[in-house]
Amino acid sequence: MTRTLTPEEIRAWQPYAPTDDGRSPLERARQRIGEAGQWAPWQALGRRYPIGCVALEITQRCNLDCTLCYLSESSEALKDIPLDEVFRRIDLIHTHYGDNTDIQVTGGDPTLRQREELIAIVRYIRARKMRASLFTNGIKATRGLLAELAANGLTDVAFHVDMTQQRPGYGSESELNAIRLEYIERARGLPLSVFFNTTVYPVNVHEIPEVVRFFVDHCDVVRMCSFQVGAETGRGVGHGGPDVTAGVVMTAIQQGAGTQLNFDAAGCGPAACNRYAYALIVNGRAYDFFNDPEFVQQMMAATAHLYFDRTDRRRAIETMTDFLLAHPRLLAACITRAARLAWKAKRDLLAARARVGKLSFFVHNFMDACHLDADRVAACSFMVMTPEGPLSMCLHNAKRDDYLLVPAAVQKESRVMFWNPATGALQERKPERIAVTLTRKTARGRAKAELQIRLANAQGSVRSGKESVR
Repeated sequence: MTRTLTPEEIRAWQPYAPTDDGRSPLERARQRIGEAGQWAPWQALGRRYPIGCVALEITQRCNLDCTLCYLSESSEALKDIPLDEVFRRIDLIHTHYGDNTDIQVTGGDPTLRQREELIAIVRYIRARKMRASLFTNGIKATRGLLAELAANGLTDVAFHVDMTQQRPGYGSESELNAIRLEYIERARGLPLSVFFNTTVYPVNVHEIPEVVRFFVDHCDVVRMCSFQVGAETGRGVGHGGPDVTAGVVMTAIQQGAGTQLNFDAAGCGPAACNRYAYALIVNGRAYDFFNDPEFVQQMMAATAHLYFDRTDRRRAIETMTDFLLAHPRLLAACITRAARLAWKAKRDLLAARARVGKLSFFVHNFMDACHLDADRVAACSFMVMTPEGPLSMCLHNAKRDDYLLVPAAVQKESRVMFWNPATGALQERKPERIAVTLTRKTARGRAKAELQIRLANAQGSVRSGKESVR
């Protein structure tokens, strides 16, 4: 039975503190997912991963104003947190989850950070033996920047493109494929896994099959396409709509892929939050790679300890090949299954210049800020690193200013100073309260709409006063 967190429980919920109880991060994740009733053969959290990913917000500034944005209304008025504080949070991520943790370098849009600082952040993540993914709207993610980031340890780039962004000159989701293609060409040939994120809401849900077909056609570069169900944060001017559910999105993905896809064979975190499918693309046609859930789960359990380098396909294949050669029974099962799949796809495999690729489909079902399921929050696989520790993304969205409008302690020579996020200044005394004043330039979402109404009313009053004087 679903239990929704009360406003009091949301306010009281604190980020996770480091725990030195002798258990590994995997064991702690297994306990969390088990208590939520989500421990099963399909579950990767607690089996392969101690966490799905951790968002590291290195700026709150953005060069777009999405109608369903999750950022705080005060975000655009805040300064970038100091680089030393970013490094401290990276260290904290490693303390909680260890090597090979996937870190989303995000914001705002992280490309608005100074270039040398962004590169230093990616390099530091790599030095801590974790994986950095750049999450960006792509506007400032030039090929030169992506190449330099890749050379300094970037593993993935995830481009977010959809109609909520209100990009000038684009009237439909399918028209935005021109931007997606431009971004694909920027990343082509670089040692990066390329992902795309798309928010799904009533305006564009009918176009998702066409977007999926676009990703299938470009699976030579695109490795994963993630579709995020629009959620209400109480700040955006758009609406998710009750008719757009994870089930509706999965159906649209299958329509676009032209085949049934098994979204139940594997997953990471609560099934109500994340759904995952995987397809082989042969000559432009999708074939479900997860059509044998029992085999998929057997392989996932057997290879949970292996590390696969996403930036080096040959090395990843070598890792799996070496493992299978050491496990003849699993090798035989793989050969049998590959033969069946090859027989099913024989026409496409025999076609002239047949291309073989792969594509992952991910559905992320964010919760509305005022309807947070207690079990889903407790078993979350998608964390945000706050100044105090990791916190569920959906819970963080419900009270973002609690973690943004706080000072950061900065060591300056022999003394500690306090950085003020509203002014960017260093202060000797820790400020008791931090507040921002929103302007036409910095207001976003509903705050922007309300400010425009107030300004319009004020201008109307001035005009009315002048007319009465006359």
